[in-house]
Amino acid sequence: MASTYLSLHYHIVFSTKGRNPWIAESWRPRFFQYLSGTIDGLGGISQGVGGVADHVHLLVGLKATHCLADFMRELKKSASLWVHEKISEKSFAWQEGYAAFTVSATVRESVQAYIAHQEEHHRRQTFREEIMDFLERAGVEYDPQYLD
Repeated sequence: MASTYLSLHYHIVFSTKGRNPWIAESWRPRFFQYLSGTIDGLGGISQGVGGVADHVHLLVGLKATHCLADFMRELKKSASLWVHEKISEKSFAWQEGYAAFTVSATVRESVQAYIAHQEEHHRRQTFREEIMDFLERAGVEYDPQYLD
């Protein structure tokens, strides 16, 4: 084949350090816009950004040349710096890890809708329940002590 064709989309979830509710409603929309722009600036394609006070969900398209770990390190570093400088929340930090799940083209719209309705969703389900459900459905082994 003369060209390379890819559909590499990830649903990524990561939380604030200690799951502290640092992402305030008052600046959350600006923060999500910033994350979206940073994703694009890193060469990804932002297809959905949402979350609540203590965690974020992203739907991101990446290129074959991206390394997910490098991408996430740069995104989280940039987002922390933005919060420190623009919001003056000097203690803001992210948990070390993240969860990333591949997303097929056939379910991308439903993942976008899921991400867009995080506030509503978390009235019914905790973060821990949510992430355990994702991990179990994806067949990912995990240690529950590292989910908080």
